[in-house]
Amino acid sequence: MNWDDERPKAAKSASLGDNLETLSVAELEQRIEAFAAEIERVKAELARKRSHENAAAALFKKPGD
Repeated sequence: MNWDDERPKAAKSASLGDNLETLSVAELEQRIEAFAAEIERVKAELARKRSHENAAAALFKKPGD
């Protein structure tokens, strides 16, 4: 028994700067969808952190400011 055959294959991930010439139209569309989903995920995390930052600033705001 070859244990390498039993191990799940790692999913290929898209990275910035990858060579796009070898990809099909469908693969390019999938990359666009994946990057769009990642952008939305990053935006949501950024909004969450900004909200936390604003709450902390309001909590420690000096009187009269």
